[in-house]
Amino acid sequence: QVQLVESGGGSVQAGGSLRLSCAASGRTFSIYAMGWFRQAPGKEREFVGVIMRSTGNTYYADSVKGRFTISMDNAKNPVYLTMNSLKPEDTAVYYCAAGTTNYNPSLYQRGTAYNYWGQGTQVTVAS
Repeated sequence: QVQLVESGGGSVQAGGSLRLSCAASGRTFSIYAMGWFRQAPGKEREFVGVIMRSTGNTYYADSVKGRFTISMDNAKNPVYLTMNSLKPEDTAVYYCAAGTTNYNPSLYQRGTAYNYWGQGTQVTVAS
């Protein structure tokens, strides 16, 4: 089992920045990929980005590319989502997720690829 806890959400003005953290515990050695998703009220859950734990390679949704960065330190825990140039449309509950299967990275854009999810943290961007 893997447990995930997000932190760092909050409210910010448009153009501002926030950094979210996702701390994993339990069988962390089994994690291949750590992803970030978000869900705005009345909308479907949306892929934000993913980092492959062994290589550090990252992949992002077009909507956040160039503004958001996923990173991890040498300990590979926690994983961070740094969000710059935030827009009101970035307002959502942000979730981190862990996948334990050695999928092709493209499959990790799908929520179904992940085995474990955090509880979510609210990000609100005011215009």
